Amino acid sequence: MPIESQTIAVQHNGKPRRFVFVLMNQFTMLCFASAVESLRIANRTAGRELYSWRIIGEGGETALCSNGCVFQLQDDLTELDRDDTVMLCGGIDVAEATTKRTLNWIRREARRGVTIAGLCTAGYTMAKAGLLDGKKATIHWENQDSFVEEFEDVILTKSVFVIDGNRITTAGGTASIDMMLKIVADDHGEELANAVADQLIYSSIRTDQDTQRLSIPTRIGVRHPKLSRVIQMMEQNIEEPISPAVLAKDVGMSTRQLERLFRRYLSRSPKRYYMELRLQKARNLLMQTDMTVINVALACGFASPSHFSKCYRSHYHTTPYRERGTQAARLSV
Repeated sequence: MPIESQTIAVQHNGKPRRFVFVLMNQFTMLCFASAVESLRIANRTAGRELYSWRIIGEGGETALCSNGCVFQLQDDLTELDRDDTVMLCGGIDVAEATTKRTLNWIRREARRGVTIAGLCTAGYTMAKAGLLDGKKATIHWENQDSFVEEFEDVILTKSVFVIDGNRITTAGGTASIDMMLKIVADDHGEELANAVADQLIYSSIRTDQDTQRLSIPTRIGVRHPKLSRVIQMMEQNIEEPISPAVLAKDVGMSTRQLERLFRRYLSRSPKRYYMELRLQKARNLLMQTDMTVINVALACGFASPSHFSKCYRSHYHTTPYRERGTQAARLSV
C-alpha cells in the first residue's frame, strides 16, 4: 500500500473541472490511463476533488482497447456541458474508428465551444472533423506521413503535445502525462503538477517544445556531425531525393568519403540507406491512407510505378498492390 503523500494546499472554490473521455474502437490503453491517473493523483495530492471524469463512447455500452481489454462505458455520445473538456482516445486503425456519428458529434460539441483534445492518433479524428484547420497539432510519429498527405491545412509538429487555443493534441503513450501536468500546472500551479509527477515516478516532465522521437542519428548511435547532417537532409527530401554527390558537397566532403562513412557506421551505401527511408515512408502511406499506388510512388521520389514496385518488392518481398490489398482485407475482418 503506497505511503500517504503530503497534501498540497490548493485554493479552489469552484466545482471540479470535468473531463469526458471518449474511447474510440481499438484505443490505446496507455494514453487513456496516463491521462486519467494524472487527474486521480491530482485530486489525492490536493486532498480535494479538483477534477472529475466520465467515460463515454459510441453506443454507450463497451469499448475495445487495442490490447484486447474491454471497457465499460458510462454513457453514449451525449450533449455535454460547455465547460467540459473532451478527451478523444484513439489508437490502432483510427480511420476506421472515426465514424460519421463520431465526427458529427465532435463538430456539434466544438460549435458549442467545448475544449477538445485528441490523444495518440485521435488528432486524425479532429482533423477529419475540420477542427484543426489552420492550427498547430501533433500525432503519433507513425501516423505523421499519412497525416501530412491528407490534411494540408493543419500545421503538423513533432512535439509530444500541442495546445492551440481550445484544441489539444498529443503524440500518445506517456505524452498524455506531460499534457495533463501542463493542464494541472495552469489550473492549480507548478507545485501541484510537480507533486503529481513525483507520485507517477515521472522524473523528466516534457513541454510542448520537446519532440516525440530521438533523431535518427541519435537512435542509431551516429555521432559524426557531417554524417548526421546528411541523414537529416535525406529525411527532409523524400519526395525529391538528392544525389549522394550533392549531399557530400553540401557537408564539405567527397562522395568517396561519404561512402566510407555510411559503410563504417551503417553497413550500407548512402544510396541504399536513402532508398530504405523512401520505402519506409511509402509503406506508411500504403498502410494508412487511400492514396493510389502511383501517388504514393511520386510522394516518395519514384518517377515510375514500375520502378517503385520493383524496389518495394526487393525490400519487402511483396508488391505495393498486394500490400494495399492485404491491409484492406485486414480492416474488413
